[in-house]
Amino acid sequence: MSERQSVFFSKDPIKNICCIGAGYVGGPTMTVIAAKCPHIRVTVVDVSQARIDAWNSPNFDLPIFEPGLLDLVKLTRGRNLFFSTDIDAAIASAEMIFVSVNTPTKTEGFGAGRAADVGFWEQAARRIASIVDESKIVVEKSTVPVRTAESMAKVLHSNKRGIKFQILSNPEFLAEGTAIQDLFNPDRVLIGGLQTDEGMAAMNKLVEVYANWVPREKIITANLWSSELSKLVANAFLAQRVSSINAISALCERSGANISEVARAIGCDSRIGPKFLKASVGFGGSCFQKDILNLTYLCETFGLPEVAHYWDQVIVINDFQKARFAQRIIREMFDNVRAKKIAVLGFAFKKDTGDTRETPAIDVVGSLLVEKADIHVYDPQVKKEQVFSDLEAYNARKNLGIDVKKYVTVETTALAAITGAHAIAILTEWDEFSSLDYEQLYEVMETPAFVFDGRNVLDHAKLERIGFKVYAIGKGM
Repeated sequence: MSERQSVFFSKDPIKNICCIGAGYVGGPTMTVIAAKCPHIRVTVVDVSQARIDAWNSPNFDLPIFEPGLLDLVKLTRGRNLFFSTDIDAAIASAEMIFVSVNTPTKTEGFGAGRAADVGFWEQAARRIASIVDESKIVVEKSTVPVRTAESMAKVLHSNKRGIKFQILSNPEFLAEGTAIQDLFNPDRVLIGGLQTDEGMAAMNKLVEVYANWVPREKIITANLWSSELSKLVANAFLAQRVSSINAISALCERSGANISEVARAIGCDSRIGPKFLKASVGFGGSCFQKDILNLTYLCETFGLPEVAHYWDQVIVINDFQKARFAQRIIREMFDNVRAKKIAVLGFAFKKDTGDTRETPAIDVVGSLLVEKADIHVYDPQVKKEQVFSDLEAYNARKNLGIDVKKYVTVETTALAAITGAHAIAILTEWDEFSSLDYEQLYEVMETPAFVFDGRNVLDHAKLERIGFKVYAIGKGM
């Protein structure tokens, strides 16, 4: 066995890990590994100086919000968890390199609008290949198309020094808002690798890392392609359930049925189960839409247009649900929201996160922008700059030519957003929105006062007794 292969077969446990990418996946995942494996030095690197500065901030003003993350960073940072922009040094010293860079949907060129853009992944692979002088285990942590590992192997093995690599797939199955809990107690950890001696040995190295806190029976090993595809399929199935219940919510509103009662009835069937049957204004986040688009593109590429069309309908229904909610606000307010103050409560795509990627709030607020409504946004975790950045991007994408800041105000309290408003639109299910004093709020609003509950988190009967005109997802007229 050559020296260059020693990392795969060494009996010594992994002592040094590097993660390229300090975002929503890389930061929390590496923090938990550092917390659970104090004997492993974990270095998270990123090209963004601002992001690394935030991770290293003296007052722990972290770049992302995730319940439980702050306490873990305080515990591990400077002990065996480090954040740096010195990417080359971290790569050179690590035995195992996680790649957790963004793989957004392509916006131009071949496969635009569907295919994943793996440009950042390729850049990372080329950088690794140019730096290292000994064999490394490279772990795909980003969501990538099937057979990306094959392409990355070609890049890594193109180095002129004969350095060998093993590429593993280790997809994340985290839900924002519960990511730390998901990492502490995962349903499963999936590790894919080549079914060769070297590949199996490399997989075992990663198994040993997770086995520090995850029961062995929850650690699944598979071939590379099964592992890569499993991530896309898992998100597609979850999103499918959301779109399925949302499609039925439209029927409930027309037929007089109650979507909550329907969901409870079908969820009692053990073959179906109750999870992901909560009707809402639509799903968002960085993964669901991107992964389904990627899945449909893969199906088209492999000559399966019928399968691609099937999965594409999940996105179609989600877009329909967002548009339908915005249209209902306008219709119920007498087809006229121009200059009417509308309080938008919640801008993140779900509670317990500040992430606004693909949030339904962008489309709903965008539709109200077109109508020249006076929009006041409040979200306890989303920064003012992020709200305007998202809406300006929507404005440019739709070629609206609207002065966003003329019509949108970002407030620091729910009361400020609601005072003087004609309507409240609940777009994120933050717990605090359920505990607001709606009797007090009714007194400071214009009448008739409307509530549009896009998350079905409020007591609708109580609101109606107060005097509100209430409209909820999936509740019959």
